Amino acid sequence: MHEVAHVATATVAPDTEAVRLVDVVTSAAAPVATDLSEFDRALGGGLVPGSVTLLGGEPGIGKSTLTLQIAAGQARRKQRVLLVGAEESSAQVRLRAERLGALVDGVWLAGDADLDVVVGHLDRLEPDVLVVDSIQTVYDPAIGGLPGSTTQVRGCAHRLVGEARRRGTATVLVGHVTKEGSLAGPKVLEHVVDTVVELTGDRHHALRLLRVAKHRFGPTDELGLFEMAADGMRPVDDPGRLFLADRATDVAGSAVLPAIEGHRPLLVELQSLVVRSTTPNPRRSSQGVDSRRLSLLLAVLERRVGLELGALDVYVTAVGGVQVTEPGADLPLALAVTSALTGRRLGSETVACGEVGLGGEVRQVAHLERRLVEAQRLGFTRAVLPESGPPGPPNMEVVRVRTLADAVEAVGLLGDADRTGASWGAEGDA
Repeated sequence: MHEVAHVATATVAPDTEAVRLVDVVTSAAAPVATDLSEFDRALGGGLVPGSVTLLGGEPGIGKSTLTLQIAAGQARRKQRVLLVGAEESSAQVRLRAERLGALVDGVWLAGDADLDVVVGHLDRLEPDVLVVDSIQTVYDPAIGGLPGSTTQVRGCAHRLVGEARRRGTATVLVGHVTKEGSLAGPKVLEHVVDTVVELTGDRHHALRLLRVAKHRFGPTDELGLFEMAADGMRPVDDPGRLFLADRATDVAGSAVLPAIEGHRPLLVELQSLVVRSTTPNPRRSSQGVDSRRLSLLLAVLERRVGLELGALDVYVTAVGGVQVTEPGADLPLALAVTSALTGRRLGSETVACGEVGLGGEVRQVAHLERRLVEAQRLGFTRAVLPESGPPGPPNMEVVRVRTLADAVEAVGLLGDADRTGASWGAEGDA
């Protein structure tokens, strides 16, 4: 038997005593509103003093416009704002502020990229809010590497976070998004800051979505919606009506999903088009919908419902430039494809929501009550739901389905000849 040697180790006396959690005194600062209702709603009321928010987005999506409006909104509430804009000249920022109606007293502009100079401005101005546009252009002379490098971005962010904590300055850091869709610079930035929000949207559409991925002062997965206009970002208070404003109700291949983004219900139209393929490998094209999820649903439609889709091109899209990722989109997407295949319309007053499994079963999703209340508010009177779903609101017809095959038959999308494609294209070829 070998004896285990015990090595004596020295202990270090702590500088402070450990305290019981229940004895900790908190002094949470109240958020300051920005006058952008959708931004404030997504962040739980506005910017919290001493917090650091990372705002990401693709180039040209509207990050600089949004931050300038945030700065102006804070200044209107008697907050002193320092805007560090190293990517544009002071004249360019001034012209944009005039166009956006954001030229207000209380906003100071610094075009310096040297972080030491920026800290000097903080010492002199003592602002309540600091906006850095962008973190990739600021550099610390004490750190090696070029501006925008991993070392510089990480070092500058850590230093700015420390300054925000020490001074109680609400700080917004703008970060560019790479082609892969991740925030440029090290991922460690997302762990250092208090809040991570991303501005997304299709450049060819006016709609912009502000998604909250992390928030230490409130719930995550919240969503703010804006409409990009000539005078800046306009909050969208009723997104359901915006998404369905130009919807064609007399065309097959359309289904409406009562989606949930964060705690907010949104009605999104899913469209599909099915045509005969002219190539040996039929196309499967999706916009705003996960292509892998589409392939799965097409396989379920073939195997569990009996539709013949192997020789057809299938196109699907989420209208309005939104990205639909939730499982509840399975059922309406499958119904839209079936409707496009058979040429039979689902009905303009119908919504559908449910997850579809590989066995063809339709499963329940979260927050169905809230989804249906929003659908009824916008004039929908019928809902296709899983068999185990909650009751619908008064005066709304609820169609309960156990499987995807039950669903397509219950809403009248499938006849005897449709499974073999005998009546395919009736509407489109008429």
